[in-house]
Amino acid sequence: MYNILHKYKPYLLLLIKLIIVFGAFYFIFQKLNNNQLLSLTQLKEQLSILFSNNIWLLLVLLLFTDANWFLEIFKWKTLASIEKNLSFMDAFEQCLASLTTSIITPNRIGEYGAKALFFKKEKRKKIMLLNLVGNLSQLTATVFFGTIGLIFFIGNFNVIHPKLDFQNLSILIFVVAVLFLFRKNLQLKKIELYLKKIPKVVFIKTLGFSFLRYLVFSHQFYLLTILFGIDLDYFTTMNLVFCMYLMASIIPSLSVFDWVIKGSIAVWLFNFVGINELTIVTITTIMWVLNFVIPALLGSIFVLNFKLVEKEWF
Repeated sequence: MYNILHKYKPYLLLLIKLIIVFGAFYFIFQKLNNNQLLSLTQLKEQLSILFSNNIWLLLVLLLFTDANWFLEIFKWKTLASIEKNLSFMDAFEQCLASLTTSIITPNRIGEYGAKALFFKKEKRKKIMLLNLVGNLSQLTATVFFGTIGLIFFIGNFNVIHPKLDFQNLSILIFVVAVLFLFRKNLQLKKIELYLKKIPKVVFIKTLGFSFLRYLVFSHQFYLLTILFGIDLDYFTTMNLVFCMYLMASIIPSLSVFDWVIKGSIAVWLFNFVGINELTIVTITTIMWVLNFVIPALLGSIFVLNFKLVEKEWF
């Protein structure tokens, strides 16, 4: 059985790569073509409004889009350097290929496995852990700014405060108790020891890249509100954006549905300040295309060219 699998390994790998790429393309097409919040005709009309506006602001928006991914690539390059020095192009390839893979998996978990496969087998668990560190640092930025936005939102708008759900609280307590009881089996001690070996400067750089990246893509949203002529002050807009990202981050989803969730939350939030629903949905769609669709399409090239690491590389 092993010999048969080994013999057909290249064909199986090719099949998996084709499934990932065609799956990503299919999901992207379906979401754009069958969007109940924004039809393709409406999107075209909204884009014509966008391109008729200030060309310089559009260029700044594109620069912010590049900066968003450059910061993510540098963040991954910094983290991965603990196990293996990467060139910028290596980190670029791994980030985009993993994005393409993650787009069809719940909560982007495919990203962990995809990045790990670029490394030798014995390093893969550590690479997945480093990827988790990178994602947690990004979540830290989301929670930090999101808390500021949430305080502003609750303090300035008539929002019904959700009551504490006893059932959900019980589930949370149960999960924490299980983790505590089986902490040895989960190898948490090994994870803790490995994390302690990571230089503090790497943690600081990772957090720095995460906070900068958060501010960059938040300001992408703000620039789009200006381009679509939304008359709302900077402070209010940014706090609503912060609040939106915080709320979206706590809802598990397929990456491909991420923009739908953000769109629905954004519509609800900006409704409090009387902003047109169509404009907000268009902005979240454009954000999704710029930050996920285009990089994922580029990443499909790297997925198709991917080769399993058989030997250590330097």
